[in-house]
Amino acid sequence: MDVITIEELEALLDEYPGWHVSIFLPTHRAGRETEQDPIRFKNLLREVEERLTRKGLRPADARRMLRPAEDLLQDPAFWRHQSDGLALFLTMERFDSYRLPLSFEELAVITTCFHLKPLLPLFASDGHFYILALSQNQVRLLEGTRRTVDEVELETLPKDMAEALQFEPFHKHLQVRAQTPSGAGARSAAFHGHDDSEEHKERIVRWFRRIDQELPSVLVGRRSPVVLAGVEYLFPLYARANTYPHLMDEGIPGNPERLTPEELHGRAWSLVGPIFRQGEEEAAARYHQLSGSDQTTTDVGEAILAARHGRVDVLFVSLGIQVWGKFDQATNTVEMHRDRELGDEDLLHLAAARSILTGGTVYAVEPEQVPDGGPLAAVFRY
Repeated sequence: MDVITIEELEALLDEYPGWHVSIFLPTHRAGRETEQDPIRFKNLLREVEERLTRKGLRPADARRMLRPAEDLLQDPAFWRHQSDGLALFLTMERFDSYRLPLSFEELAVITTCFHLKPLLPLFASDGHFYILALSQNQVRLLEGTRRTVDEVELETLPKDMAEALQFEPFHKHLQVRAQTPSGAGARSAAFHGHDDSEEHKERIVRWFRRIDQELPSVLVGRRSPVVLAGVEYLFPLYARANTYPHLMDEGIPGNPERLTPEELHGRAWSLVGPIFRQGEEEAAARYHQLSGSDQTTTDVGEAILAARHGRVDVLFVSLGIQVWGKFDQATNTVEMHRDRELGDEDLLHLAAARSILTGGTVYAVEPEQVPDGGPLAAVFRY
C-alpha cells in the first residue's frame, strides 16, 4: 500500500498547465478478480484518451500524457500487490499513482485541476487511524478507515530490534509467558524474564526512538490516532520514546504476529470508533449551538474563502454530491454553476482539502448527516 502525505495532498492542489486527469479504480488484493483489474484499467485509459482528444488535445499529446499510466500495464508485480483502490493523477508535467485502502467507484475526471474528493476518508476525522504493531520479529504499520485496513510499506525502518541495535536477538533477552489479561477471554503474551534491567529497557526505548524517527514521514500533519499492538510490557516503553501527540493510551495487548490485519483492525476499531463518534457528535452539537450566527455557514462559497484563510475549524462535507464551479485565487471569488461547465471543479472537495491543510477538522459524511441538510456545514474559528 502507498501513502499520501499532507504535503502530497497540497502538491496535488497546485495549479499546473493544461488538462488534469484523475482516475479512480476499485482493485482486488487476491483471487481471480486481480486478473481483471489491469483489463478494466486499460479500458478506462482508452476512454480517457478519447475524451482528451474530444477536448482538443492532439492524439499524440494525449498518448504522451497517459504513457506513465500505460507503462503500469506492463508491470505484473504492480497488479499482484494491490490494495482496495487505485488512484492516479496525470498532467503533461506530473504523474502520481497510489494503491490505497479505499473502495473507489470507477471514475475518470478530466478538468483543469485534480479531483481529490474520493481521497477525503484518508484525511477526514471520522474514521482514519493507524495501528503500530510491535513484536520481537517485526514492526508493522497499518492504515485503517472505518471499513478497511492495509499495511504501509516502511522501507527504511529496521525490521526488528536486533537489526536496529546490532546486538543479540531479542528473544535471548526476553522470555515470553502466556497470561490472561484482566477482563479478557483470550490469552496474550507478556514479556518478563531474567533481563528486566534498566539497561535492557533502555535498549528497547532506543529501538522505539528509531521507529518514532521514521514515522513522521508518514504521519506529518496528521491528527489520526495511533493504536499500539504488542505485549503490554512494551506500551510504557514506547510511550517514553513517542513524540506523536495522538498516540492512544489504550492498546491491543498480545503478540500481533498472530493476528491478521483484519483482526487487528477489528480490535483497534473497538478503541477508536467510540472516540470518532463522540468527536462527530460534539462537533454537530457545537454547530447547532452556533447556527444562525456569523460563526457558521452552509454557503459553499463562504466556506471556501474561509478555508483558504484558515478560518474553518470544523467542516461537515457530503459524500457522493458535487457542487461544480470555479475558485479564482487572484480575485478571491467563487463562481458556482447549476450544471458542470468546462474547467469546473468540485467545490466541496476544494473546501474540504483547504480546511485540512489549514488544520481544520473535516467530517466526510453521508448527505443526511450534514447539519441543516446542505452539501456542507462549517464552524469558523473567528
